[in-house]
Amino acid sequence: MTSFTAFALPGELDLNRLAADLGFPRRYRWEEPMVLDQASLKPLSGDQGTTKRVYLYFFGGVVFVNCTEEEARAFFWSMAHYAEPFKSVPDEKYRDDYALALGESSGPAVTNDLATMPVYDPAYVDTICFVIAKSVALERIEERVDQVLDEMETVIGMLDRGKLGISDRRLAKLAANVLTYKYQSIAHVMVLEKPEFTWENPEADRLYLTMANVFELNQRYNEIKHKGETLLDITEVFTSLAHARRASRLEWTIIILIFIEIVIYLFELAR
Repeated sequence: MTSFTAFALPGELDLNRLAADLGFPRRYRWEEPMVLDQASLKPLSGDQGTTKRVYLYFFGGVVFVNCTEEEARAFFWSMAHYAEPFKSVPDEKYRDDYALALGESSGPAVTNDLATMPVYDPAYVDTICFVIAKSVALERIEERVDQVLDEMETVIGMLDRGKLGISDRRLAKLAANVLTYKYQSIAHVMVLEKPEFTWENPEADRLYLTMANVFELNQRYNEIKHKGETLLDITEVFTSLAHARRASRLEWTIIILIFIEIVIYLFELAR
């Protein structure tokens, strides 16, 4: 049985720069993972069987294959010297465990925590790593989007009381967060993209589509997209109100200055 443990890093990974820092300069495509030996941090390629290894993805997904908890933490400690996102301890909140087993007497079966396949294929390992890495990355984005929604509810509550108690700086930060989450979910996590090798491997393609359905990747992406659009709509309303408030203040300032000028003029006439 092959075991998998996935974590979501707090930021994306520049695999090309990381490869150079680790001493094996090469160019990685956006959807291509970096596969390292867990202990030596050396690059691996091809079928590695039961070798303990780690898959790293541009969008911040890290998947350990056949590694223990201690080995995973040791890997994070070692990689902290090369990339900032590894300096934080693996967050158990953004974690997923999975397993791949062989069952010759039965057909393929996929559940939330186990995939059983009739025969072994290294493409199955790549597929599972890709899917669970996406899943934990989406989980992190989902929580951050919900945090922004909660913050928006507080601002809406103030607006309901007739107060627009939000500064331009805070408003700009909220808008930037919304755009960041939309960009991360579409570009970084690549929810709508399949691994390139599935186009040439029908069995791996079926496994990917089944796992994507089990983990509800498309549904979760659509929810994030909908929440992002809602947040953008709310942000646009606040922006319009803030601009109106600023314009109103400017108008009153001009009126007051004109009034002062008239008073000064009348005072001069009286003298």
